[in-house]
Amino acid sequence: MSSDQVEPGKTLDPVQFAYWVPNVSGGLVISKIEQRTDWSLDYNVKLARLAENSGFDYALSQVRYMASYGAEYQHESTTFTFALLLATQRLKVIAAIHPGLWHPGVLAKLVATQDQLTNGRAAVNVVSGWFKGEFTALGEPWLEHDERYRRSEEFIRVLRGSWTEDHFSFSGDFYRIHGYNLKPKPLRRPHPEIFQGGTSRGARDMAARVSDWYFCNGNTTEGIKAQVDDIRQKAAAAGRPPGTPKIGMNGFIIARDTEDEAKRVLADIIKHADAEAVNAFGDAVKQAGRASPEGQGNWATSSFEDLVQYNDGFRPNLVGTPEQIARRILDYKAVGVDLILGGFLHYLEDVEYFGKRVLPLVRQLESRTRAAA
Repeated sequence: MSSDQVEPGKTLDPVQFAYWVPNVSGGLVISKIEQRTDWSLDYNVKLARLAENSGFDYALSQVRYMASYGAEYQHESTTFTFALLLATQRLKVIAAIHPGLWHPGVLAKLVATQDQLTNGRAAVNVVSGWFKGEFTALGEPWLEHDERYRRSEEFIRVLRGSWTEDHFSFSGDFYRIHGYNLKPKPLRRPHPEIFQGGTSRGARDMAARVSDWYFCNGNTTEGIKAQVDDIRQKAAAAGRPPGTPKIGMNGFIIARDTEDEAKRVLADIIKHADAEAVNAFGDAVKQAGRASPEGQGNWATSSFEDLVQYNDGFRPNLVGTPEQIARRILDYKAVGVDLILGGFLHYLEDVEYFGKRVLPLVRQLESRTRAAA
C-alpha cells in the first residue's frame, strides 16, 4: 500500500511523534560507535525543549534499575519524567514503570500529582517485564510470562479506577483496594494516558481490553498490520470504541542528505556493535518471550543486527533521505500506526534535523492524503 492510500477504518489524523529519553548511559544502540548523546539532566532538558519546539508530542523515559547491556548508569524514570515535565510547556512525558516494583495506588497518587503540577501532561508506560535480573536482585518474584500480563492488567485497572472513581475498591489476584479515595484527581480527562508494549498474544489481548496505547517493536508494514488488525478486532469485541487502543511503533531514525550517507551510518553502528552485550541482551529477552504459551515475544525473530537497537528499531528502515523517511512513515500510518517512537544516534543534531527536514514533509504528504480522501 502506498503512502497516498489509507485502509478503510484507519485514521486520517496527523501521525504523532515521540522520542526515547536518553536517561540511561550508552545511548539507544548497543554499539561502541561515537554517540553525541548524554544521559545527564542538563542535556535532556535541552533536548526536551528542542523536541517540543521541533514538533514532537511525547517523550518516553526508560526504566532500568541496574546496569545492563551497555546501560551502565540509569536515572529513575518517574523522577526524570517529572524533571522534564517541569522544564517544558507542551511536551507530554511518559514514565515507564514495572508492576511488581510499584504498588498501583501509590503510583496513581504520584502521577496524579505530576499531572496536576504540569497541566495534564503526565503519562505512564506499563512494562510487564523482560529483565529477570532486576527482579532477582531486588528480591521480588519473577512471574511466568502470562502471569506478568495478568498482573499488569490488574495494575492498569487499579490506576484507572483510582484516577476516575471516588472510594475506589478492587478485588483481584494481585491487588486489593478498599475504598481508596485519591484526591485531587488528575487534570487530564478521563485520566492520564496509559501505554503498554509487547508482541505476544497476552500483550495484545491486554492492550485490547485496557490500554490507551500499544507500543510495537519495529517491524515490516505487513508485520505491524497483522498486530494492528488483531488488536483492533479484539478491542471491538470487548466493546471498546473504534480506533482503540492507539498504536505506537518504535523506529530508529537516521535521516541524512543522501541515502548513501544514512546507510553508512547504519553500517558503522552495526560494525561497531558490542557483540557481548548484544548477545546477552538477546538471550535475556528471547528467554522472556519463550516463556509465553506460544513461545514468542517481542524479539522472537530478531537477528543480531536487529538487537543492536533495543526494540528492533532498524526493521522499519527509517534510514535515508528526508523524503524517503517521510514516505515510509506514511506507509506505516496507512496500516494503522498513530505514533512513531523515535531513537536517534546524535540526539540534539538528529532531532533538530528531523524537525526541520522530515516532519514538514510528513505533514505535506498527510495533506495530500486527506485531500485525496
